[in-house]
Amino acid sequence: MPTKTLHIPTADGQADAFAAFPDGGERHPGVLMYADGFGIRPVLREMARELAGHGYYVLVPNPFYRHGPAPLIELPAHIGEEARPQVMAQLMPLLEAHTAERVLRDADAYLRFLTAQPEVGAGPFAVTGYCIGGLLAMRTAAAHPGQVAAVAAFHGPVGADGPDSLAKITAQVHLGHAQGDMTPAALAELNQALDAAGVRYTSEIYPGTVHGFTMSDTDAFNPAALQRHWDRLLPLLDRTLANR
Repeated sequence: MPTKTLHIPTADGQADAFAAFPDGGERHPGVLMYADGFGIRPVLREMARELAGHGYYVLVPNPFYRHGPAPLIELPAHIGEEARPQVMAQLMPLLEAHTAERVLRDADAYLRFLTAQPEVGAGPFAVTGYCIGGLLAMRTAAAHPGQVAAVAAFHGPVGADGPDSLAKITAQVHLGHAQGDMTPAALAELNQALDAAGVRYTSEIYPGTVHGFTMSDTDAFNPAALQRHWDRLLPLLDRTLANR
């Protein structure tokens, strides 16, 4: 599985990124994958390679490149409950500085970069994200309705921008929520907003999960929920990006 470490020109500098894609010299549909708040690390590279193995060019940018290349802080191999408070204390200033304006400027650059890669087909693209990356994925889909055909977000604050933002999304959407993050009442309210916005979507609570359930290097990891994530994500991409 070919992989690359890349530098993406943006309005604010050079964003470092990781890419994985199938071998063979052919063009493949592009997928922009936003990491969770812990950023690019071995588990994200593993997930990108897994997705690339299904026939996609997967680009994982470092959203905090303005502060330096990934990894910005030293992460333990396993981010357990003891280490989490210290790690989050270091990350919160980066997360707070990553404004919606920065997200949208960067999304422009990431999609422009994908378009220019010789291994990437003409489009449209998919965007997927985890935790805060789920919100970034939704913002990217809302800002680029002509380019983004699918968006998937897992254990992310996907409704943070309100119903007006949802109305701009033309992509097909899957939202996989952690049971620890989302009550049934809150899910019903979100889904009503998606219905009102005319979004084509699936949105569900993954049973027995807590925030971060897809990440195998954290205490939140739930293997069954990670498999459910693949079972939802891969058909979505196949429907929207296949034969493009």
